Amino acid sequence: MSSDHVQSAERSATVTGAAARPSSAETPFLELLARGASADAYEQPVLLARADGRPAEAIAGLEHAKVLALRVRSELEGRRRREAELSALFETAHDLAGLRDLDAVLQAIVQRARSLLGTDIAYLSLNDPARGDTYMRVTEGSVAARFQQLRLGMGEGLGGLVAQTARPYVTDDYFKDDRFQHTLTIDSGVRDEGLVAILGVPLMLGHRVIGVLFAADRRARVFEREQIALLGSFAALAAAAIDTANLLTETRSALAGLERANEIIQDRSGVIERASDVHDRLAELVLRGGGVHDVAAAVSQVLDGVVEFTETDATPTRALEKSRVEGHAVRHRDDWIAAVAAGGELLGALVLRGHPGLDPVDQRTLERAAMVTSLLLLARRSAAEAEQRVRGELLDDLLDARDRDPRLLRERASRLDADLDATHVVLAARLDGTAADADQEAAARRRLWSAASHLAGTRHGLAAARDGGTVLLLPLDPGDTATDLARRTAAHLAAAVHEAVTVGASAPVGKPAARPDAVVAAYEEGRRCLDALRLLGRTGDGAAAEDFGFLGLLLAGDRDVGGFVERTIGQLVRYDERRGTDLLRTLDAYFACGMSPARTKDDLHVHVNTVAQRLERVGRLLGEDWQEPGRALEIQLALRLRRLATPVGR
Repeated sequence: MSSDHVQSAERSATVTGAAARPSSAETPFLELLARGASADAYEQPVLLARADGRPAEAIAGLEHAKVLALRVRSELEGRRRREAELSALFETAHDLAGLRDLDAVLQAIVQRARSLLGTDIAYLSLNDPARGDTYMRVTEGSVAARFQQLRLGMGEGLGGLVAQTARPYVTDDYFKDDRFQHTLTIDSGVRDEGLVAILGVPLMLGHRVIGVLFAADRRARVFEREQIALLGSFAALAAAAIDTANLLTETRSALAGLERANEIIQDRSGVIERASDVHDRLAELVLRGGGVHDVAAAVSQVLDGVVEFTETDATPTRALEKSRVEGHAVRHRDDWIAAVAAGGELLGALVLRGHPGLDPVDQRTLERAAMVTSLLLLARRSAAEAEQRVRGELLDDLLDARDRDPRLLRERASRLDADLDATHVVLAARLDGTAADADQEAAARRRLWSAASHLAGTRHGLAAARDGGTVLLLPLDPGDTATDLARRTAAHLAAAVHEAVTVGASAPVGKPAARPDAVVAAYEEGRRCLDALRLLGRTGDGAAAEDFGFLGLLLAGDRDVGGFVERTIGQLVRYDERRGTDLLRTLDAYFACGMSPARTKDDLHVHVNTVAQRLERVGRLLGEDWQEPGRALEIQLALRLRRLATPVGR
């Protein structure tokens, strides 16, 4: 024992009334104090005296000396414990002063708390403001994986209660304590770890709880007030460590931001120079009358990539619409798309190919180029409007002044790069949206006429506003059909004006310059197809008379009976002609006999199997649905028209 401890023991003995010099009764207890014996060893001198038969007075003296010695021992133990606690707190504060790794400091706090309180386990949880709960951050002595991953809602379990109330809580037996809310998840984790007694104290920053520090045993235990206070001191250090780490993180982030700002400032001169270069190039293009492809080429050099101007129907619809609405270039896969728009009308897009990484400066460059492109297109449009009016006047003359000289019509068309000796289709187009007032309706019709005129110019055709809609005369490419052309035209115009457009097409018209009457009839046929589409609820679609089956006979201007018969039963006609069979005659008798094979065989004087075989062949040639009511009606009409058109005796 040190001299300080001996003096402390002597002072304690003096306070209790003991003599300044040890008596013979006190000697064995002083020896026990000197060697730091356990509390049980202090009973030994008294037991030996009784065994030796010492006088009662001597035994009473030993009992008194034992009591004094145990008091001294308790005070010495308390001082040693407080010295250890203060030493641990000092070491933790020293670690905090040299904070480098927050996790390491928190781990040290938990380890020292566990050691000083003598618990089986110690752990620390932190609050998660985003999720509104608290989660395990550091554990010491834990063996259960589920326990180490626990999350506690505010008010759930002992830890949730501490986090919610900002007060320490202690329980001698967790599962028997009903002061806090038990949940299956938390109780399962605590049961996996085998915990019984738990002490939790809040981690406080000012008046705000940021987490909880725990000490726990796997057996029943009563935590003393001094132990609660000690764990609270460690919790204060842990909170300070977290606050310091957060401040360091914010400082580092601020420094990084300053460094980045400095880099940006240093780069500004280069950015300004690049922007000036782009401005000069685009201004030069506009002044010397450059086109949209010249703009794309110039921007390609500046952005070190491939920039193309694309039409609306060749650009991803969703990305193009998003760019138009937001007014910025948008990314589409590895490309960037900047809408070229004037008012509410899309004129196309500038597309930067294969360049997924685009900084804001380059993005603005692409957007500025798109704006210049829209200005160039508007300028070109204003110049082209005169040409469009001329195209409209030429089409009006074809429809109204039928006595025009075909030679003059061809010459006028040639100046517009149109060939009126080629096969054309007349298309009647109309908007299907509902305008709020007359002004909006007139504006919508102007947009439709403008889009139709632009399409006619690119397709070497003609367009004019007529009868509340637009009429187009477009050449028919080899292998194309009037139906295909009508549908493409409806889709193109709808994309240009952002409204549904219905288009009715005529049958092909050959050499319209020499046949103005045929053009007029074709326009009427196209209008009838347009009206039929709207009556059938097919707004926004495109079709020709041939798409309506036998109704097409009513819609077609020239009543193309032969075409209808060919489309409906032409395969049967050719089959009979090549093979000398009687499929047409059998089919005619079949319908005349109410579609009864038994009655048909009597009418034809053949076996019923022969009828069945012929009808099976009809099905293979016309399709499995040939007996459906609508299809059967068309076939019967075609058979009758063919019979009426066939000379008697054939």
